[in-house]
Amino acid sequence: MNEMIEVQDLVKSYKLYDKPMDRLKEALSISHKVYHKEFKALNGISFNVQKGDALGILGKNGSGKSTLLKLITGVLSPTSGTLEVKGKISAILELGAGFNPEYSGRENVYLNGLMMGFSREEIDDKMNDIIEFADIGEFIEQPVKIYSSGMFARLAFAVSINVDPDILIVDEALAVGDVRFQTKCIDKMKELKSRGTTILFVSHATEQVKRFCNKAIWLKDGNVQALGESSEIADLYEDFMKYNNNDHVVEQVITDEIKPLEVSQDEDFIKPEDPDLLAAITKVELNKNNFRTFDELLVEIEYEIYADIIEDLLLGVAIYTPDREYIFGPNTHLEKIDIPNKFGRHRLKYIVPSLPLLGGTFCLDVGIFNNEGIVCMHYKENVVNFVITNKYFSEGLVYMNHRWEVSK
Repeated sequence: MNEMIEVQDLVKSYKLYDKPMDRLKEALSISHKVYHKEFKALNGISFNVQKGDALGILGKNGSGKSTLLKLITGVLSPTSGTLEVKGKISAILELGAGFNPEYSGRENVYLNGLMMGFSREEIDDKMNDIIEFADIGEFIEQPVKIYSSGMFARLAFAVSINVDPDILIVDEALAVGDVRFQTKCIDKMKELKSRGTTILFVSHATEQVKRFCNKAIWLKDGNVQALGESSEIADLYEDFMKYNNNDHVVEQVITDEIKPLEVSQDEDFIKPEDPDLLAAITKVELNKNNFRTFDELLVEIEYEIYADIIEDLLLGVAIYTPDREYIFGPNTHLEKIDIPNKFGRHRLKYIVPSLPLLGGTFCLDVGIFNNEGIVCMHYKENVVNFVITNKYFSEGLVYMNHRWEVSK
């Protein structure tokens, strides 16, 4: 196995003092009196990352994610344990970190490239690709102190992702920037991934981890809580965040069918003036609002595409309880349904032939995405509601097919 990152019993601890003076007292104490409390940001964690892996890193704030990334990039040194990293690293840890605000964008490209170990000639070879990817126009020659946060994100990402690193580290970088730029970043990351680049991807959005990464690690209080296949680890983490219980399991049982409908261009279709709005959900309707268990649920969704074409377009429908318990959420990508993705207005039907849900009120979220659901183009939360009522015949949240057998 070609291991790019090997972590063994890694510990990073800090000394915490109640008052600044306590640090001086401890340093000068003849009796070696201890004034500090030890805090372990990482507490003896171990894992390996193979070449070509996309590893999602999950955990609440304070769980040790940023500390781990800073150790991998060499910003921090471990207290104990071993950490071996092979190859050249490109990292986006903090937006604009390593940028000199007085330098122009072009000068900062040289600065960052030299800090990564590239020669000026190597940076010159990549400069056009970086400028084209950043797409900030004439601002590349202006001091970065006048940049907006979006321009900062574009240039920082462009530098980090276009230097052909062996290991790319991305820490919440996709939270900044418009949909077009997020799509461009994901496409480039996919390209690097296909060429064997190892990617460490930190995100609080577990759906992004599921869809982009093949493996995931969940850090909790400086320890590895779980490590394995990304979808399984993300489910465990979501469940913990929802119920604060590692052993809680939610079962989901719904069958569904999604049917795209071809429609002609409507006369009232108007393209919005905002160039960053590429698609929008314009209407969501139910076949009725009051159901019984086993009734057919039919959701008709109307959406509009404002670009000539959107590659990898998908649409998802999610069922929630009123307190936002997630019941079920299929999408057209996972179920390999091709939907219209060209300029114009389109309609699609989502059909649950037999609702297994028992009594209660439920709501629907509808979202339109691209890049396997990583980039959200438009999302409507709690867009419609429906109620299920029954005569008393069973208990619980869903009715599951079952049978009874008398053995004696």
